[in-house]
Amino acid sequence: MQITRLAGLVAATHTPFNTDGSLNLQAVETQARHLLDNQVNTVFIAGTTGECHSLTLDERVRLAERWMAVARGAALRVVIHVGGNCIEDCKILAAHANRLGAYAVAAMAPCYFKPQDLAALVDWCALIAASAPDTPFYYYDIPGLTGVNLPLHHFLEQAQPRIPTLRGGKFTNSDLAAYLLCLRACGGVFDVAWGLDQMLLGALAMGAVGAVGNTYNLAAPIYHRLIEHFQRGDLPAAREEQFRSARLIQTLARHGFMPAAKAVMAMLGVDVGPARAPLARLNCQEIARLRADLEHIGFFQWLRP
Repeated sequence: MQITRLAGLVAATHTPFNTDGSLNLQAVETQARHLLDNQVNTVFIAGTTGECHSLTLDERVRLAERWMAVARGAALRVVIHVGGNCIEDCKILAAHANRLGAYAVAAMAPCYFKPQDLAALVDWCALIAASAPDTPFYYYDIPGLTGVNLPLHHFLEQAQPRIPTLRGGKFTNSDLAAYLLCLRACGGVFDVAWGLDQMLLGALAMGAVGAVGNTYNLAAPIYHRLIEHFQRGDLPAAREEQFRSARLIQTLARHGFMPAAKAVMAMLGVDVGPARAPLARLNCQEIARLRADLEHIGFFQWLRP
């Protein structure tokens, strides 16, 4: 199976909701158009940013179908996250993504009953990947949220003979040395996308070619410039863009990262609704304070060409 690497920016998309909390699939087309207008042509749906664990199985199926339908009419690649806590649900989602013709599938580790060692994690992922035999598989490593902190480079080495469709991982971890080990695992055959927006420059220095992140939805111009500066060898300019990213993420976190990020999308004309419980909703006064803080740091000017 041949696949190009997840190069450049991959937007981890928000799942759009109506104000009553129901799924708003009509918003997907607006999301896709916004990303393409900002030169982002690959999406990672139903992951952490997509509030995957707050969605029902049926909602995840319908969300995948909608993104794939929109992608058919656009130059858009869709990676579908199919991980969860129930292996049978994961297998259903993987098989569904395979039938839809997704660009790839990804799965994080279960976060309630956790695999205790690499062998158990490989077994879990092998069951999921086998349900999507025609689709590249990525392991989504995010130990800060799953609580499963097993070295990704060892996972790649042990999983290679067990998972024929294994193409790499999504590395959401601040350990750059561990990331380099992943990039070099098994002679460097794996595609390992970086997963922390505020440290993209460090990952590029280690050899990253692609990154999956939340703020690529709402601030892609910052990161495009960062990558361009890095590739030209202009590190001071690249650091300035990374500093802007750090200030943006710090501001969002101060207001509650996920609800704030979704509120910013609405400010940019892409209404993806509120976050779903148990995450909080921002009221009108909180959104006004968020906007004021973003204006104070210069965020809206940063989005200009």
